Amino acid sequence: MDESNTPQQSKQQTNKFSNWLKTSITARMLIVGFLVVILLIPLSYINILIKERSFRQADVVTEINNKWGNNVLVYGPMLKLPYKTYSETKTYNEKTKTYLKETKTHMNYAYIFPERLNSDVNVDSKTLKRGNFESAVFTTTMDFSGHFIPTDLIEKGIKPEDIVWNKASVLIQTTNLKGIKSEMVLKLNSEAYNFQTNFNSDKNSSYLDVLESSFIKGNDLSDLKDDNFSIQIAFNGSRQIDLIPIGKTTTMSMTSNWADPSFVGNYLPNDETKEISKDGFKADWKVLHINRAFSQQHLNTVPNLSAFAFGTKFMVMVDEYQKSERSAKYGFLVIALTFLIFFLIQTMSKIDIHPFQYLMIGLALTMFYTLLVSISEHSDFLKAYLVAGISVVLLITLYSKSILKTLKFPVFIGLSLTALYTFIYVIIQLENYALLVGSIGLFVILAIVMFVSRKIDWHNG
Repeated sequence: MDESNTPQQSKQQTNKFSNWLKTSITARMLIVGFLVVILLIPLSYINILIKERSFRQADVVTEINNKWGNNVLVYGPMLKLPYKTYSETKTYNEKTKTYLKETKTHMNYAYIFPERLNSDVNVDSKTLKRGNFESAVFTTTMDFSGHFIPTDLIEKGIKPEDIVWNKASVLIQTTNLKGIKSEMVLKLNSEAYNFQTNFNSDKNSSYLDVLESSFIKGNDLSDLKDDNFSIQIAFNGSRQIDLIPIGKTTTMSMTSNWADPSFVGNYLPNDETKEISKDGFKADWKVLHINRAFSQQHLNTVPNLSAFAFGTKFMVMVDEYQKSERSAKYGFLVIALTFLIFFLIQTMSKIDIHPFQYLMIGLALTMFYTLLVSISEHSDFLKAYLVAGISVVLLITLYSKSILKTLKFPVFIGLSLTALYTFIYVIIQLENYALLVGSIGLFVILAIVMFVSRKIDWHNG
């Protein structure tokens, strides 16, 4: 065994491997691919950072909304009618050997929904800021009007003489008791009745607070006509406004200066009258009793009808952190395409680019997202995107000038990165057409790469 050749053979093998790494296209592709995978690690940490900051924003928004006023859901007004029921008990008397009958009177309640419920809602939206974070809030005035038919209870087995008319009242339930801005007054014919919080009334859900009017005079319920009641409620609120359509015919008209409404719930507004512009929106709803599966009279308890609510959500459709998160999702694409450009330049021009230089370029690309998130917290997203994009493009362009030793390749790389970041910005601004535009853009990029790489001899190495 000739051991004297072993070090020489090892050196030759090392030189062959080193030459293979420098000259082989396959080796360069493997190295570049490995570096792309490695750079997914800092990208994942950036995504975690964005989510943490978005959670912090959500906490601040919740704190602002809790102090200003939460979402507004109105369930009512409904007429609360007390009525008497009777039960009979028999007691056996040992002395007389007879049964004594005793009749007990019980007080129960019937809840009557209005025959017609009209709601005119005017919403003034604005933003509240806390440090670098802000929340969209609103002040709304809701005007309700309509009429009841409280005597239609015979089919429920309630006799008119058993109704206690002088103990009747009107209930309104809401999620935002704290956000009410002014005293509430029920106007019924020529009389006015104040509301107060009632903690003892039946609730349809634990999160709804109950407001109950003072007792209504009996003569005000004896001859109810159209538009015989009206109530105005002013709220400070946030997120959304919902109404439960308890009227046999329920209409709601809503106007606001909010430019990006999201109509939510079981019923959508009328398309013919709906108007949305940069200055706000106007929408009208009409819900008939045949459109929902509940009756106008309920005995003993108020049913939970939250599933039938409809209204408008007042939220930023795509906030700064959502945009940053969507932008970071394209981080892999940006790094891969940038490395592909450098790889094609290296392969076609025979310029040697060290893996460390690839790594520095990749880290510069990941820095774009940390710059974007940090700057967007102190400015709007467009300015943050421009500053981060220009900084990274200039950095990589100048760095590539020292690597490639020519001017045309760095200029091409700078223009390519500018086009790529512009393309991604357009995609993240779109909502309905993001997938379509993204697919077309990727197809065009693939076609360009196929065209440019057609003359490369892939079999050499």
